[in-house]
Amino acid sequence: MADVFNPEKRSAVMRAIKAKDTKPEIVLRSALHRLGFRFRVHDSTLAGKPDIVLPKYRTLIQVRGCFWHGHSCVDGHLPKSRIDYWHPKIRNNQLRDQRTDLQNRRLGWSVLVVWECNLSGKRASREVSRVAILASA
Repeated sequence: MADVFNPEKRSAVMRAIKAKDTKPEIVLRSALHRLGFRFRVHDSTLAGKPDIVLPKYRTLIQVRGCFWHGHSCVDGHLPKSRIDYWHPKIRNNQLRDQRTDLQNRRLGWSVLVVWECNLSGKRASREVSRVAILASA
């Protein structure tokens, strides 16, 4: 299956994908703030620069994109083209996630993972409630 964009346009589209302050992150941060949680974002002193750091509860929250981190939902599927590129790329992301989560746990932090697919639509409020309960436990 051919790409719908020419190489220059595809490159521009891929460059526009953000690593920080993504919509799912902002949705979760806004909801947590409304619930009274205070936090830091992208703390560079911790492994992997976690998306949300709740120092009071010694909890880190990683908001992971389903495609980029290989989630088992509909959005987490591998593309049908260039499998030899995408499979190692996503696998390396997963391995890095495991490494950084382990490093942070060894430092005494609890690590919560929130998937992008759970922060959209009707599931968002349930996911925010789950995170709030786990973070403050």
